[in-house]
Amino acid sequence: MSLHDTGVEILTPLPPGARFTHAVFDFDGTLSTLREGWEGIMEPMMVRAILGGTDAPAALTGSVTQAVREYIDRTTGVQTLVQMQGLADLVRRFRRVPESAILDAHAYKRLYNETLLGVVNARLERLRTGELTAVDFMIGGALPFVEALHARGLTLYLASGTDQGDVEREAGVLGFSPYFGDRIYGATGDVSQEAKRVVLERILAAIGDGAVLTFGDGPVEIRETHRRGGYAIGVASDEVRRRGLNDRKRRRVIEAGADIVVPDFCGGEELLSLLFSAPAPR
Repeated sequence: MSLHDTGVEILTPLPPGARFTHAVFDFDGTLSTLREGWEGIMEPMMVRAILGGTDAPAALTGSVTQAVREYIDRTTGVQTLVQMQGLADLVRRFRRVPESAILDAHAYKRLYNETLLGVVNARLERLRTGELTAVDFMIGGALPFVEALHARGLTLYLASGTDQGDVEREAGVLGFSPYFGDRIYGATGDVSQEAKRVVLERILAAIGDGAVLTFGDGPVEIRETHRRGGYAIGVASDEVRRRGLNDRKRRRVIEAGADIVVPDFCGGEELLSLLFSAPAPR
């Protein structure tokens, strides 16, 4: 069911009497587009690593590419180091690279980050020079929506698979930091500490089940939220246009169990009206 043709797609009705007090946001692809195109960097890097940088039969290249795409889709939202551990497993599975030449997860991450951070830093430079503004690197309506939740008194958390220092820097540049304060969590290099899982566990240990909203474009945050009785909004964002629906993401978040799907936050007022029966404080 869609709400007033805003693109807000309701898959699971709100629990009766729901009163949300905390909200967790993913960052990349949910609020920020500074890292738009990361999949297009990760996929060929992984394919090259698996094939060993040598020519391979077309059929094998196709099989590897398909396996990589499925893996990236399944792991979107987890920290990069965990994804690179999975890459090492894929390299072993296809047996194109001798064991002595297989890199560890940290080395694969360095290779990936060299290209990705080059793209991100070029975008940040365009912000610094005034060629573009912060709004040019946000999902439509994201900042006003975060401001509105903050105005309603919700405690907001940012949880990302991006490295801690990078997500703090990028959230600051785009103007999100004041609404999250010291509740910004990124990857720390410890694969046992997944930021989204840690944040949800901390919140629910303090307040109990059922009062948490999560917003994200990947399956990880949606599944972690459902395991803890929260309510999940899948953001099926088109990161190039920064508004409108991405069908691939829509399928991904629905398969993960999203309760609501939105293309962006341009219909934020209608979404707020749906999630909160009481008016916002003045």
